[in-house]
Amino acid sequence: MSATTQDIETLGINTARVLAADAVQKANSGHPGTPMALAPMAHVLWSKFMNYNPKSTDWANRDRFILSAGHACMLQYAFLYLTGYDLSLDDIKNFRQMNSKTAGHPEYGLCPGVEVTTGPLGQGFANGVGFAIGQKHLAARYNKPGFDLFNYKIYVICSDGDLMEGVTSEAASLAGHLELGNLIYLYDDNHISIEGSTDITFNEDVSARFRSYGWHVQEVNDVNDTHALELAIINAKAESQKPSIIRVRSLIAYGSPNKSGTAGSHGAPLGADELKLVKEFFGFDPEKSFNVPPEVLDYYHKAGARGEKTEEKWNKLFADYKAKFPELAAEYELLSSGGLPEGWKDALPVFKGSDPKMATRQASGKVLNAIAGKLPNLIGGAADLSPSTETNLKEFDSFTSENRAGRNFHFGIREHAMGSALNGMALTKGVIPFGATFLMFSEYMRPPIRLAAIMKINPIFVYTHDSIGLGEDGTTHQPIEQLASLRSIPRITVIRPADANETAYAWKVAVEHKDGPVVLVFTRQGLPILDQDKYGKADGLEKGAYILSEGSKGPDLILMATGSEVALIMEAQKQLEADGISTRVVSMPSWELFEKQDAAYKEKVFPKASKKRLAVEMASPMGWHKYTTDEGDMLGMTTFGESAPAEDLYKHFGFTVENVVKRAKALL
Repeated sequence: MSATTQDIETLGINTARVLAADAVQKANSGHPGTPMALAPMAHVLWSKFMNYNPKSTDWANRDRFILSAGHACMLQYAFLYLTGYDLSLDDIKNFRQMNSKTAGHPEYGLCPGVEVTTGPLGQGFANGVGFAIGQKHLAARYNKPGFDLFNYKIYVICSDGDLMEGVTSEAASLAGHLELGNLIYLYDDNHISIEGSTDITFNEDVSARFRSYGWHVQEVNDVNDTHALELAIINAKAESQKPSIIRVRSLIAYGSPNKSGTAGSHGAPLGADELKLVKEFFGFDPEKSFNVPPEVLDYYHKAGARGEKTEEKWNKLFADYKAKFPELAAEYELLSSGGLPEGWKDALPVFKGSDPKMATRQASGKVLNAIAGKLPNLIGGAADLSPSTETNLKEFDSFTSENRAGRNFHFGIREHAMGSALNGMALTKGVIPFGATFLMFSEYMRPPIRLAAIMKINPIFVYTHDSIGLGEDGTTHQPIEQLASLRSIPRITVIRPADANETAYAWKVAVEHKDGPVVLVFTRQGLPILDQDKYGKADGLEKGAYILSEGSKGPDLILMATGSEVALIMEAQKQLEADGISTRVVSMPSWELFEKQDAAYKEKVFPKASKKRLAVEMASPMGWHKYTTDEGDMLGMTTFGESAPAEDLYKHFGFTVENVVKRAKALL
């Protein structure tokens, strides 16, 4: 390396350090220490290794970069700005301010070049596994000899905090098992957390831990040794079977005379006086802020511009591929644009009212297997529960280290990592992922569910065993508060279908849905199939709530329910009608879909004049008052369940025809 090149690289690294410290100081909020420490690492990635094009952030074969240590986001923002993304110096100055692209942690869809929203520690680490699965699956489906369309890598910077979170253990174990050699993680070993030295909580041998997971492990003892970093990344890229992690020793807030190596530089600005000393240390004018030398900007812009030629070469490769494999190319173009194959909905099964009782989890399995052949991008599995959740795609293989084309995923008993991986898969264009477990274990998945909603992305979360109806497993497995809790998350769509036909439409909604995750909630126990020739059509599910069975005249009473409880209120309607009480039954599988309807439709289903309403759901009553009104009532669960056969539980907690009728009559 020439002296001139070395000088500009050193100047570039130090510019990024000072830029990050300036932004945090101006915001009077943030984490300056890690960006200052890791600037050499980011420099090596953005100037020498990663394939990216700042002018085309969605280029299909770009390398993905994830900052799992999202608190260090000024590191990412600095290099996105320097390399020519649509991020200005004013955006850097507006760090952590209202309506800024540069939020307090990286946000997908807000800042160009940010691949996934990170911040809650461990999530980005686990998202990377999903991105890696997505790449391997696309390559298996579309790559052909001479046409290596999808060969991108996933680069992740993670921290001590990430590795302390349990989700990273789940994700690392899964990645090692699947031999995801397209993962290259750089672990910032700076020995500092907010409370002080990590010695107070974290003294494990991280390298040994990852070797035990089956990872390729290297160590670089000084982040400022960019040559050693480069060699380690070259070795990691050459390792095609094992995921790679490089433990990199750094000094937090490098360049700060009084705060480097201390917790004081982790989560707070350095202070005006200390920042001046930092600038003097790196040879910058201490009186100037946001000082970016023109030669530094030119150097990194040229590094970013190389990606334009790389993408042009790929576009030519894809054009040749399209000429040779027109059907596969057309399929990828359709699916990656968010489209779906024509006629796929024709495969949705229709169930007859005369068919035997069927659990909605079983109906879901039938629907999945009916549409899977028409939707090549629908892939997923369960957290060791595919026989119970009915999520196995019977005509397709499993995704394994030997078979990347497989569409059935075995996530193991790793619900949290499954959810985070699904988010990474959902951010891979051309893939619709689903993952399943029991509704109770949605609790293990809450962080990725919430992040999916924040990002407006579309993984499908499948939950079965949805109530006390699961029976003998008892209080630990019977969900009570989960439906209310999930419904409380903004931009999430929860659907709990009443029978097999509603289940088919629930899957239709989930596959077509945009702008947020869909949660499908299914029963363990068998349910009668509602006769669509006699009652409301199941496509009413798409509107969230619909009149399933009308009363003999204008309703004296409205009964409403979701899921298995719809069959219960249908039986109650018969008795109420026999007693001269005109009763409307409303199936209400999705509050969120119903709220999207216009006022006229809402009035049709729930006339304002009809205030005598009873909701029935074997779950927390929280939230139902909006639909039952002050003159209505809700039969729900206000305690945990019990361990007993389902029929005994229904009687014990009052989910019987007799009790529903009694509660309904009490309203009148």
